[in-house]
Amino acid sequence: MDDELLELQRQFEFAQQAKSSIRLSERNVVELVQKLHELRIIDFELLHTVSGKEYITPEQLRHEIAGEVKKLGRVSLIDLADTTGVDLYHVEKQAQHVVSEDPGLMLIQGEIISQSYWDSVAEEINERLQECSQIALAELEPRLGTLVKGRLEGGQLYTPAYIARVSAMVRGASRGITVPTNLSVLWSSLQQLLQEMEGATGLAVEGSFFQSLFNGLVKEGEVLGTLRAGIHWTPTVFAIAQKECVDSFFSQNSFISYDTLHKLGISQPIQYLQPRFPEGIPLVTAFVHPSMIEMLDAAIEDAIERGSWLDSLSLLPTSFGAQDASKILSLSPSVQSALKANKALIVGDSYLFSSSFVKDVYDRVEKELETLSHSGSSTIILSDDSHMVKEAKAGKDLSKSSEPVETVTESGNKKRGTEKGSKKKKGKSSGARTVSAEGDSENEDYIPTKSKKNQKKGKDASSSQVADSRKVVKKDSIKAQEENVPSEEWLMQKLEALLPDFEEQGVDDPQAILKYLADYLRPMLANYLKERRKALFTENVEKMKILLDNLQRKLDESFLNMQLYEKALDLFEDDQSTSVTLHRHLLRTVATSIADMLFHNLDLHNKLKNGTQVEDSQNSESISLSPGERTAIAKSLPESQSKRALAVVEALEGKRMETFMPALRDLAEESGLFLKKLDKKLERTLLHSYRKDLTSQVSAETDPVSLLPKVVSLLYIQVHSRALQAPGRAISVAVTRLKDKLDDSAYKILTDFQTATVTLLALISAAAGDEADCSSDRILSKKELLEGQMPALKALVLGSSGSQA
Repeated sequence: MDDELLELQRQFEFAQQAKSSIRLSERNVVELVQKLHELRIIDFELLHTVSGKEYITPEQLRHEIAGEVKKLGRVSLIDLADTTGVDLYHVEKQAQHVVSEDPGLMLIQGEIISQSYWDSVAEEINERLQECSQIALAELEPRLGTLVKGRLEGGQLYTPAYIARVSAMVRGASRGITVPTNLSVLWSSLQQLLQEMEGATGLAVEGSFFQSLFNGLVKEGEVLGTLRAGIHWTPTVFAIAQKECVDSFFSQNSFISYDTLHKLGISQPIQYLQPRFPEGIPLVTAFVHPSMIEMLDAAIEDAIERGSWLDSLSLLPTSFGAQDASKILSLSPSVQSALKANKALIVGDSYLFSSSFVKDVYDRVEKELETLSHSGSSTIILSDDSHMVKEAKAGKDLSKSSEPVETVTESGNKKRGTEKGSKKKKGKSSGARTVSAEGDSENEDYIPTKSKKNQKKGKDASSSQVADSRKVVKKDSIKAQEENVPSEEWLMQKLEALLPDFEEQGVDDPQAILKYLADYLRPMLANYLKERRKALFTENVEKMKILLDNLQRKLDESFLNMQLYEKALDLFEDDQSTSVTLHRHLLRTVATSIADMLFHNLDLHNKLKNGTQVEDSQNSESISLSPGERTAIAKSLPESQSKRALAVVEALEGKRMETFMPALRDLAEESGLFLKKLDKKLERTLLHSYRKDLTSQVSAETDPVSLLPKVVSLLYIQVHSRALQAPGRAISVAVTRLKDKLDDSAYKILTDFQTATVTLLALISAAAGDEADCSSDRILSKKELLEGQMPALKALVLGSSGSQA
C-alpha cells in the first residue's frame, strides 16, 4: 500500500514538472468550467469571486466566515466581504446560515458577534464599573446582575453601593418636606449636590433615577404622603395639619371660604369639603353650616313682620359676595314662605323688602307723579331726564308769568327775549335809522333786521342746546322718553327724598339699594302711566277733535290771506333788493304767525294724543315762538311730522316765500289738515274785504306816521288790485312805482307827505335824550305840517274809492 502511494506521488510530481504542450488561457478555463457545469459534471453551486479569477463553494465561504468569527469574536460583514473576496450579497446570505446554525453567534446591525466576545466585554465593563460606580451600557441590560453587578436606570449603570447612597439622600430629602412640593425642584437640588460632591469627574444623574428611587421608597412605606401626576408630592404631615386647620375654622365660624382652602393648597374645595361635612351647603365663594341660614332666617322674619327691609350682606361675613347672599336667601325657609304668600320680594341679589314696604313706597311715588302731572310738569319730567327737577320747578314759576311766550321758553330763549327788548329801546335812541324811515312799521322792521345776527345766534344756541340735551340722554332715557316712563335718575332722586332712612341706618352704598328698588318700581310705574294715558287719551279724543277743527278754521283764513299778500310781491320781481325785503317781511310777519299757530296746536295735539293732561291754553293766534322753541317743538313731534316741521323752521329763516309755502303745505297734509288754494272768486272776495277794512282804518287814523303805509296799501288795491304788505324801508320804492298810475297833483301830495314823514322820524331819532327846546319845536312844527296834509292824503283814497274800485 505504501509502495503504491509512493508511486502515485512520483507520477504526480512528474506530471507537475512536465511542461504541457497545450496551454489554456483564463477565458478557456472559464468556458470549460461553464461547460462542465452545463453537462452537470459539476453538480454543485459555485460562487464567483470579486476578481473573477476564482470560484468558491458556499460551504467553503461559510467555513471561512465561521473561522474569522472564531478568531476575532466580532466581525463586520463588510470586512468579511473584503477578506473572502466574495460579493457582500453572498456574504450576508451565508452569514445568516452561519448564525442560524450556531446559537452562540448573533447578527446585530451588520456584525456577527460571538458569545465569548460578550463575556469578555462584560468582564471589562464590570471591572470599569467597580472602579467608577457608573457607566452607560444599555446593550448589556439582559446580563445585568449576573456578570455585571449593577442597576440600569435612564441609560446609566449604577453599582449597589452608589444606589444605596443616593437612596439615602432621596429618603432624607423627602422626609424633610412638610408642604406640597413639586419633586422636579427637589431632584434639581439633589443633582446639584451630587455634582458638588463628585467634582468634575462625576457624571450627571437623570431626574428619572431619583424618581425611580423615590417611587420605591413610597411603595415600601419609608416615605409617607400622596403623589399626584407623578411629581406633585403632599406629605402626610401636611395633610394632617391641613385637615385640623379646616376643621377648626369651620367649627368656630360656621363657614369657610374657598380662597382660604386655596391658600391651604386645596384646589377643589367643594369636593374636599362635602365628604367631610355632609350637612354643609356649598355657595359660590364659601361653604357654610346650616346654622348660618337659621341666623339669617330670624332676621328676615323680623323684617317682614315690621314691614321693613334688610340687606342680607350686612348680616353675613365680609368675604361673602352678592351671589352667596342670593343663594342663602333662596334657601331660607322664611323667604320661601314669604315669597309664596307675596309678603316679600328680593330686589337685586341681597336686598329683601317686605311687600308692605314696597307698596307704601310705590303709592308715594305714584302720588308724586299725579301731583306733577296735575301741575303741568309731567311732560317735562318724562321727556327730559337730566334736568327734570329744575324744569319742574321752573314750569311752576313760569306758569305765573304774564307773558305767554315765557311759559314754553327755555332759559336761553328767555335771555334772548330780554336782550331783544333792550335792543328795541336802544334803537329808538340811535341815529342810524334816519335814512329811509317811513313810519312805525318801518321802525318795527328795522329792529329784527338790525338784530338779525343776534337772532341767528339765538337760534343756533337754542338748536345746539336741544341737540346737546339729546346727546346727553342715554339709551334707557331715550327709551323712557318714547314710552313716557320716568327715568331711573329721576326715580332714584325721588326715592332718596322719600326714604332718607337708608343713610340714617349707615348703609355703605344707599345708591345701590335705590337703583335696585328703582329698577323694580319702574315697570310698575310704566304700567300705571300706560293705563293712565289710556284713560286720558279717551278723555282727550274730544279735545283733539275740537283742536283740529279750530286749527283748520284758523288756517283756512290765515293761509288765504297769505296767498293774497304773496300775489302783490310779483309787482316787484324786477327789483331784486326790494323783492327780497318784501319776501322777508312777509315771512317774518304773516308766515311766522301762521307757523307759530300751527306748531303750537300740533304740540298740543301731540300731547293729547300721548295721553298727557293739558290745561286750557291761551289763544293760539297770539302765540309767538322763538326759533329755538319752534325747533324744540318740531323735534318733539312724531318722526314723519318732525322732518316736515323742521323744513318749515328752516324755510322761515330763508329769503323767499316760494320755499315756505310748499313746506307748510307738506306739514299740514302730514298732520291731516287741508290748505285751500286761492282762486279768482276768493281773491276778489278777500280783496274787497281787505280794501273795506283799510278804508275804515284810513278814515279813522289820526297819526300821520301810521297813515302813510295804509294809504299806500290802499292805493295798490285801487291801482293794481293787489294787497301789498310793505315794511317801512320799502315804502319809498312802493310810492315811486305809483308815479305812472296817479296824476301829478296826487303823486305830489303823496311824495310830499312821505318826505315830511321821513324828516319827522329823523328829528325824533336825533332828539332822543336831547332836552333842547329847539328840537322839540321843530318836531311839533313838522307834526303840525303833516296833520295839515292828512286830509289831502286821505282824499286820494277816500274821495275816489268809489270810482276806482
